[in-house]
Amino acid sequence: FPADSFRIFDDVGDDVGGFVEARRDWLDASEARFGIVHADPRHPRTMELVPELAAAAECFLVGGLISSRGEYAHVAGGQVSGAGNQTPQSPLSGVMFHAEVPVATALTQGCSPIGPTHEITMSRDNLVYQLDGRHALEVFKEDIGPELAADLHGIGQHIFAGFPLRGSDRTDYTVRNLLGMDMGTGIIAIAADIEDGQEVMFCRRDRESAEADLDRMLVNLKRRAGAAPRGGVYFSCLGRGPSIFGEQSAELKRIRDAIGDVPLVGFFCNGEISHDRLYGYTGVLSLFL
Repeated sequence: FPADSFRIFDDVGDDVGGFVEARRDWLDASEARFGIVHADPRHPRTMELVPELAAAAECFLVGGLISSRGEYAHVAGGQVSGAGNQTPQSPLSGVMFHAEVPVATALTQGCSPIGPTHEITMSRDNLVYQLDGRHALEVFKEDIGPELAADLHGIGQHIFAGFPLRGSDRTDYTVRNLLGMDMGTGIIAIAADIEDGQEVMFCRRDRESAEADLDRMLVNLKRRAGAAPRGGVYFSCLGRGPSIFGEQSAELKRIRDAIGDVPLVGFFCNGEISHDRLYGYTGVLSLFL
């Protein structure tokens, strides 16, 4: 890329507005609308900072939450603060691109809905008491079917909660883990902040649906990209890869078979960023044209 077609950054903290204003001249002159962001999940406001940055910079962001068995380090020109066990002062780092750098990007889901959309009619914090005015667990068992409902042990490895994005259809939704269930009260605990009136649907993670959605995304993205891409970046959930697609980089081979032998980099994430939202069990592919 030309030297002035991108800007690396490593100092996005709580003051997102100040960060953007300090770079306003370049953002306006370059008409930057696309950025790659790596985020540290240990910061308490990471989930809030991503949409704040996207809105303030008016950029479409892609990327992921750093995943590691050891040190949570990310690099943007140099190692970003917050390595080791420190809480990061700058939880976001990445790069913004000039509008003259053409990019096509898309997201693929790893979990597919297995039942209708329900309204959360009684909740507190991350606990769902009622769905559509009924005990949440009762509705959950109906959706997953009698075979799975007969033995709920380990169900959280296969079934998840999906939250449709307001104003969209069921094809765009964020997935969150099920944390637990109370058989006596019918309460379901979900790894998300819940509000009454919110919509939720239950989703299954399986290879067949993940492969079908990845193929759909690749066909659409290849059509939009047109000519052979120069390269790409791919952010895939830790819950995908070998867990869904099998060993020997089967997920990446599927991408290569669809778009060709294009240079591709990326990593497995604790959560994936697309536009201004944090997803789970998804893959986010961006191609430079």
